[in-house]
Amino acid sequence: MSKENLMEKVVSLCKRRGFVFPGSEIYGGLANTWDYGPYGSALKKNVKDIWWKTFVEDRDDMVGLDAAILMNPKTWEASGHISNFSDPLIDCKECKERFRGDKLLEENGVEKAESLSLKEVSEKLKSEKIACPKCKASNWTDAKTFNLMFKTKQGVVEGDQADIYLRPETAQGIFVNFKNILDSCRVRVPFGIGQIGKAFRNEITPGNFTFRTREFEQMEIEYFVHPNDKKASFDEWKEQSKNFFSKTLGVKDENLRFREHDSEELSHYSAMTFDVEYRFPFGKTDATETWGELQGLADRGDYDLSQHEKFSGKDLKYRDPYTNEVYLPHVIEPSFGLDRTVLTVLIDAYNEEKLEDDSERVVMKFKPSLAPVQVAVFPLLKNKEELVKKAKEVHKMLKPHFRSEWDDNGNVGKRYRRQDEIGTPYCVTIDFDTLDDASVTVRDRDTMKQERVKIEELAEYINKKLTA
Repeated sequence: MSKENLMEKVVSLCKRRGFVFPGSEIYGGLANTWDYGPYGSALKKNVKDIWWKTFVEDRDDMVGLDAAILMNPKTWEASGHISNFSDPLIDCKECKERFRGDKLLEENGVEKAESLSLKEVSEKLKSEKIACPKCKASNWTDAKTFNLMFKTKQGVVEGDQADIYLRPETAQGIFVNFKNILDSCRVRVPFGIGQIGKAFRNEITPGNFTFRTREFEQMEIEYFVHPNDKKASFDEWKEQSKNFFSKTLGVKDENLRFREHDSEELSHYSAMTFDVEYRFPFGKTDATETWGELQGLADRGDYDLSQHEKFSGKDLKYRDPYTNEVYLPHVIEPSFGLDRTVLTVLIDAYNEEKLEDDSERVVMKFKPSLAPVQVAVFPLLKNKEELVKKAKEVHKMLKPHFRSEWDDNGNVGKRYRRQDEIGTPYCVTIDFDTLDDASVTVRDRDTMKQERVKIEELAEYINKKLTA
């Protein structure tokens, strides 16, 4: 199937099977907002839990944090977001629609458009005769700076309210708590602080389903190292980053790559940045134009801690307890996009298969650790009390050990197809033979092979299969 068809089919499945719904849909929606349904929220939680276990719980050099979304506005002065966090905004003079100029250029084949100045964006739009996606005219205003932060008010008295911002990233919550964690926890450089949380960016042109939204979640790490050790640490995080997607989440290697930012593309705080990118099924037909960022890996140097020292007047230096050396640690930042990771897992898992009887099935081949439902339990017939009773006993037995779901809607064949689209690795059917031999039929999602298993051995059997 074409890439465009694949994206359409994934979006359709997400709505049909309860993974992702359009936000506020009964009121006509709100542009590019999305709600995670029962299976989508389960999938998203599984990704978060696996990330947290991999990078925080299983490591001796990591601690966790959950910082506030609202922060003192001086935070964003110090970080450079008030002066630097902007995109080039352009308006179509004909239909008045607004667009992000660099992204519009990229979508029309202009490479490295993000590194262009405002003047260069304007000149390229004219020289390339880029058409407005809505009205097809090519009559643009000059590009101008548009700050991406959402501004709001704090206070209850009208006219006496302070301007504050919804955080555009989770990183600064970590930096402003660096000293608190040094003072309260037994940590020693090198060590990292991990956080999962919401961030907000007033994107000019969000789109491509959940890839670019104004409200999103980040899974972010700030790893503090001695300035002399950051190259080795950066290389270690580079390897671990790609392994998380390919080995831990099971994303296909051929759909992943690293891309280094050139000097013109680097953020103001970064000395070096690599992106882990995925080959998304949207954009142009040329495969080189469908790669999208999943995770950024940046060498932030001591930019953030030195800025917060300057603006707060607080000493944020680290004293090594063994050598007494005092210095500002440098920071390696692996920053993962949670919503983009979930979208990647959905796209990468989507499969259409033609069966021997010429029928087709859609199957979401999630890695079992990610699957929203790991095992579904069926009674062969829902109107036979003895089968339903036994099936509920089996379901109750499995539920403490696995993400188990009860399903008695439609015939068994239809239930298999529904569970395939949900991505359930194993289906367990209780039939009339079960009442005689205490065995059940276990059906494998990927091979569709069926096997009889004793009820008393069922939990161990499924566990071995899921962890193989």
